[in-house]
Amino acid sequence: MERSPCEGPTVDGMSNLRMSDHTTSRGAAFRGTARLRLAAAVAAPLLAFSVACGGGDDSGSGGSGGSGNGDEVASVPEEPTAKGKGGKSGTGGNGEGPSDSAAEGKSAFYDAQLTYVRCMRTKAGVKDFPDPRLSGYLDWPKIDEVVDPNGGGEEYKGGKDAVCFPEMEKAMNLAPKRDAQKDYESMLAHAKCMREKGVSRFTNPTMSGGKVLPGGDPSPGDPALDPSSPAYKQAREACRSKLLEGLDGMQ
Repeated sequence: MERSPCEGPTVDGMSNLRMSDHTTSRGAAFRGTARLRLAAAVAAPLLAFSVACGGGDDSGSGGSGGSGNGDEVASVPEEPTAKGKGGKSGTGGNGEGPSDSAAEGKSAFYDAQLTYVRCMRTKAGVKDFPDPRLSGYLDWPKIDEVVDPNGGGEEYKGGKDAVCFPEMEKAMNLAPKRDAQKDYESMLAHAKCMREKGVSRFTNPTMSGGKVLPGGDPSPGDPALDPSSPAYKQAREACRSKLLEGLDGMQ
């Protein structure tokens, strides 16, 4: 399979996003692989937490901006900041405290994701590519809905020929840092839930060198799980809340 700029370090063929779909059709199988490959490109630097897909401790079912038409996107959410005495933020004399820095970081991340969304709707031609969530994370369940089942999974990779990869990379580099231990525990709880709900072969995530490697399909190179099956979909929906915000789509 052709390598793209989105492909990064892999472990046993795994990427940094979850295996999306696997059916007997060639297009659907590639679709799953594309998500998986993009996952590694994002996961190695992102789940290593020097760079991440976003930050927050809310569940993966947080609010979303919804799909838009054309290149219209939601407005940047305003972040409240903690004000100290005299109308200054935090404790610093220059009025810039931790809350201000965090808010500015989230706003920059969200802005970068909006730029990526606009690129996907215009340059990449995916006119219904969904808005990012208010947290700045991409809304993977809604992205799944706009993927061409007969295509090559370009919607997961920054468009055909990775035309929007520079915008995607910029957004990733602006993502807040994450807590590796918390993400690992969240993914572990999700994996256990998936098995309890009937997906018995769903594997646990692993920690290696401070990096989180997502679990899921025991054989991503030759998928053993079928995310398109009713049983898998039911389990995924039941276990969605186990994943912290930003981890939806990672396994």
